[in-house]
Amino acid sequence: MELVTVDQNQSEVNSCNHQSQHVFSPEEVLFNTLGFSITRDRSSLVSAGTGVFVTKGFVPKGTLVSMYPGTVYRKHEPIFFQSLGNPFIFRCIDGILIDGNDRGLSRSVYRSCSRRDQLGPFQMSDESWLTSALQNPLAVGQYVNNCSHEKAANVCYQEFDVPEYFPVELKQYLPNIVYSHEIDSHLRCVVLVTLRDIKQGEELFSNYYTVVN
Repeated sequence: MELVTVDQNQSEVNSCNHQSQHVFSPEEVLFNTLGFSITRDRSSLVSAGTGVFVTKGFVPKGTLVSMYPGTVYRKHEPIFFQSLGNPFIFRCIDGILIDGNDRGLSRSVYRSCSRRDQLGPFQMSDESWLTSALQNPLAVGQYVNNCSHEKAANVCYQEFDVPEYFPVELKQYLPNIVYSHEIDSHLRCVVLVTLRDIKQGEELFSNYYTVVN
């Protein structure tokens, strides 16, 4: 009887240790924090390729549901070669451009700028959106497709500049970096905000001509 009790106690301890050592994935953290998860998958639009879907939970109207990643270029900065055949360049109202392409020259430029700006042990931006293992699951906004006659827009773009007081230790989750850090200005970010409640299984659709400054 005593041996059985000891075995049971040891089993309970091992179970507790296993639970305490569980590391939540970025998707689990997103769901536990905001109540939904999103991911890239084949779009419901025949000719669209990849799209973004709510895979779990519920997204209320007015919620930040995704972020547009990429290198931020001001009007005078060179982006000609990066723009060739590139469908992922977002133009802000004031002319600032964000290159959300995760391949080729665009990928190399982003990584170079990100590592250039590293501050000691602190990353100043998130590079994981260039891979399949996203540290910030929201950084898939460049894959949100434009609406159509059959699929109405359910998100819109919101531009904002990151304030100076933004915590340094949290910048590792921002999927944007400036092309040139020699000019003193705020980092531009673009997020996608829901226009209505969105349920699990729905695809996100934007209107490329609807941008809120």
